[in-house]
Amino acid sequence: MSSALFWHLISLESRKLMSYRGDFWLTAIANLFAAILIHWFLWKSIFRTTGAEQIGGYSFEVLMTYLIAVNLIGRAIRGSDLQLAIATEIYDGSLSRYLLYPSRYLLFKYAQHLGSIIPEIFQTILFSAILIAAFGLSPEAGVTLSSIALAIPLIWIGNLLYFVMSVPLQLVSFWADNVWSLAVILRFVSMLLGGAMLPLSMFPDWAADALVWLPFVQCYELPVRVIMGRAGLEEALLGAVLGLGWCFAIALATAPVWRRGQLGYTGVGI
Repeated sequence: MSSALFWHLISLESRKLMSYRGDFWLTAIANLFAAILIHWFLWKSIFRTTGAEQIGGYSFEVLMTYLIAVNLIGRAIRGSDLQLAIATEIYDGSLSRYLLYPSRYLLFKYAQHLGSIIPEIFQTILFSAILIAAFGLSPEAGVTLSSIALAIPLIWIGNLLYFVMSVPLQLVSFWADNVWSLAVILRFVSMLLGGAMLPLSMFPDWAADALVWLPFVQCYELPVRVIMGRAGLEEALLGAVLGLGWCFAIALATAPVWRRGQLGYTGVGI
């Protein structure tokens, strides 16, 4: 695939997503508002009940910063994961036309996946600026321009890793009619074990030490901790290597699934 075609696909997918602007913005604002309210009242109650000034190394203000940041960045990491574009094309038979194109199908879909997150990235930047302007940013949060710059490659690696993890689940559509539940399970498990629901420092020590080596942390907690200055260059580099290593390992495991699925694919669709 040429670079020109790759960027054209990204642009095309972004414009397609923005075709329904009202739904796009209302959904994003409602989800963010609901997440902030839930986290605020839940953790305010927990801090008040326990009387603790810090839980898992986080004060209430810093924890709220973490949870809002991981919510915004998580949207850019996942993109349109629940749309299941690959699974849908296998199920309805439209995969056939892609197999005739002079380009790799999964690279084609990754370009579209990147296109779907560009509007999400724009929203993340806009919402972050609005929240900081409205409520300020606690000095304890540790956010600096250098920490944000260091986190940008990690966010891209997390996005790539999430896409790679979702591909084999969608390829199950070669043998099953509905794989939506698998996508939901991936989202829930990755958020729980990746630090999106609560920081890993609140897990038992043995669990936190083990979860660091799984792929999910690279998708959520690590980029946010880097942005907040809680992870330095060495930890960021280790996370980047682990994330790319997981991408390579999962891609290797996915290749035979893709080949085997193509052998039984009929292209009849629904």
